[in-house]
Amino acid sequence: MRHILLSAATVLLAGSTLMGFARSAELPKGAAHNIVLVHGAFVDQTSWQPVADILTKKGYNVTLVENPLTSLQADVDATKQVLAKQAGKTVLVGHSWGGMVITQAGDDPRVSALVYVSAFAPEVGESLAALSKAGPPTEGGSAIHPDAKGNLYIDPKVFPSAVAADLPPEVAEHLAHSQLPLSVAAFEAPVTIAAWHDKPTFDVITTKDRVIAPEAQKSFAARMKAQTTEIAGSHASLVVHAQEVAEVIEKAALVK
Repeated sequence: MRHILLSAATVLLAGSTLMGFARSAELPKGAAHNIVLVHGAFVDQTSWQPVADILTKKGYNVTLVENPLTSLQADVDATKQVLAKQAGKTVLVGHSWGGMVITQAGDDPRVSALVYVSAFAPEVGESLAALSKAGPPTEGGSAIHPDAKGNLYIDPKVFPSAVAADLPPEVAEHLAHSQLPLSVAAFEAPVTIAAWHDKPTFDVITTKDRVIAPEAQKSFAARMKAQTTEIAGSHASLVVHAQEVAEVIEKAALVK
């Protein structure tokens, strides 16, 4: 899956070198130097690579969290381990399921701002199971099913159109059959902290999303009083619209 995602990014960001960017710019005075990116369910951390490379080239210290996806606490712990290694102000960013994770992990004093990208944004006591019922049903949400081992997947037949409609078809098909499972335990676990109550918060809403209804995303953003940016893209906008997503993260980095 790692190489497939990077191949997709290569096609969509033609002319850019995705790997190995050296820092080549000086950050604005007072900007958070650190960006921590938390991926969603069903894919791995390389889903963030196009955004990471844009920000790294601009001089940010970018770290991709590798979520085990075995429980909410496991993913929060993985994120906190990364946060503990950051020196100074840090912007914490979550995509999809990653929004659950940053809500719980984002109370770390190093975190200067939170950014939600096509993401769930719970209140204390809310689980992904509860939030998945927010807003109108979606093609992708309705296609999530458990297997015999208690792991959740999106129906591979539905995945390409629901999750990655604006990726090349061959890439979307491969991703559909290379999913990383999310445990049912993670799906049902409520958060005990909602860091967005105390942190400046930004939200990228994807208006063509077929996994998290745009209406639900907007309701989450309104509840958080987040600064919102709308992108006319799918749930895979962190790849397809990496530049716009990176610009929102840069705005969050400038929060005083």
